[in-house]
Amino acid sequence: MQPPAFTAAPAYQALLSHYDQAQHWSMRDLFAQEPTRFSRYSLEAAGLFLDYSKNRFTQTTLDLLLQLAREREVEAQRDAMFSGAKINLTESRAVLHTALRAPSSMRMLLDGEDIGGAVHATLAQMQAFSDQVRSGAWLGATGQAITDVVNIGIGGSDLGPAMVCGALRPYAHARLQMHFVANVDGHDLAAVLARVKPATTLFIIASKSFTTPETMLNAHAARRWFLQTCSKADLARHFVAASTNATAVADFGIDTANMFPFWDWVGGRYSVWSAIGLPVMLAIGSEQFGYFLAGAHAMDRHFCSAPLDQNMPVLLALMGIWYRNFFASASHVIAPYHQDMMRFPAYLQQLDMESNGKSVTSDGRSTMSATGPVIWGEVGTNAQHAYFQHLHQGSDLIPVDFIAALRPSHTLTTHQNMLLANCFAQSEALMHGKNLAQASAECRAKGMDAAHSAALAPHKVFAGNRPSNTLLLPALTPATLGALIALYEHKVFVQGAVWGINSFDQWGVELGKELAHSILTELNGAPRTDKHDASTNGLIARALAARQ
Repeated sequence: MQPPAFTAAPAYQALLSHYDQAQHWSMRDLFAQEPTRFSRYSLEAAGLFLDYSKNRFTQTTLDLLLQLAREREVEAQRDAMFSGAKINLTESRAVLHTALRAPSSMRMLLDGEDIGGAVHATLAQMQAFSDQVRSGAWLGATGQAITDVVNIGIGGSDLGPAMVCGALRPYAHARLQMHFVANVDGHDLAAVLARVKPATTLFIIASKSFTTPETMLNAHAARRWFLQTCSKADLARHFVAASTNATAVADFGIDTANMFPFWDWVGGRYSVWSAIGLPVMLAIGSEQFGYFLAGAHAMDRHFCSAPLDQNMPVLLALMGIWYRNFFASASHVIAPYHQDMMRFPAYLQQLDMESNGKSVTSDGRSTMSATGPVIWGEVGTNAQHAYFQHLHQGSDLIPVDFIAALRPSHTLTTHQNMLLANCFAQSEALMHGKNLAQASAECRAKGMDAAHSAALAPHKVFAGNRPSNTLLLPALTPATLGALIALYEHKVFVQGAVWGINSFDQWGVELGKELAHSILTELNGAPRTDKHDASTNGLIARALAARQ
């Protein structure tokens, strides 16, 4: 049974009144009034450190947000998810991606059956296969070892493994090069095929149903490319699948012994821990993949056991709700200060926006409030020379999550010091800002006359008082990356629970797919129906005319 509507919760109403005063607070003043603010509003969990002190809140604010979480039954909803309850109501499915990273000694029940055995059997199957490929024992059709792995998927079947392989680059196998193809745009596949050789390339077709249109279009194109120089009998040495459709997999030419299953209780954007993570295991090896799972499981344990006021995913989620629903912040920036995490903002974009980009509650009513923000970002320090101007002096209040690793995987100490200096300075600058008097004094110190100083100083004013969180990793390792991903998974879950939405379906992607099928038939030569709107009909006509 759903709790009362989000906006009807007593804590929500109390927060509305509280915001009337809070919107005028200065974080400079908050730090001046509370010298221990940093130590009070920071915590460690699963190897990660979170500083959330640079936010516009007091203990009263936090108490009200925690009260809101309790009124919205976050703990009960969390326990239901971990117990295997079918909390994905629109698809009548359990949500058990956390079972994929649980140790073999831990019992995980679904409909009264222990699913741990199937999970670990698949992990063992993945390990045996990846060990063969990594050692060079798995040979292609011409007797050569595999040098390139091409993962063909889309959405979570692409973003997850692509992001993790990039982030864990220092752990990658020296011989194996990883490639990812997702876009139905043929330029994506063509660029990859131009870099690999049929005799030494392994393709992973990642589609649970083995019918995903974009994935199968790319898969069949790759198959045709391969068969230009090899035979159908050779397919089984060069193509494997992450799927559950044994018939379609076999018809494609893949040996079903090399079909790695996953389950309907694993959503695509939560699937990197499953057989969808096969490219990751091939890249970093089964031992490091085990650390990746263990890091996520450590965050799962923290999320399940820590009190709400010391619970990292809960606190991140509540800070986000504070800005989204009371300060009307429509977007949230992810700024990892680590080049290997360049795909992390895009990964979180899918995780968050596909989960909580909803305007209907779990029981079918309008949410009557803002829900998931727009998630975007880029790696630092590149981002500082792109959109940080807007963060500092733009008209929108945009919270930022800074993410940094204290120890790099390289030996360029000066680079690392400059990177961290920039990361820490940006959060300080966002908080402190620069007033007109400071800007004027700065101009005069550079020798400007009074008129020049008066004209320029207003352009150098920074409002400040702009919020941020800082997440520090000891180093970017499989374990810390696993914990970081799980942290954001649980943050998204908590926000969905508070808003009363189903974070685990994605009906919003369906309509465009349905319409695309109709348009595709016309572009492929079927008689024109002109049943679309005038704009779409005009676009179709221009596309057809261009072919002539």
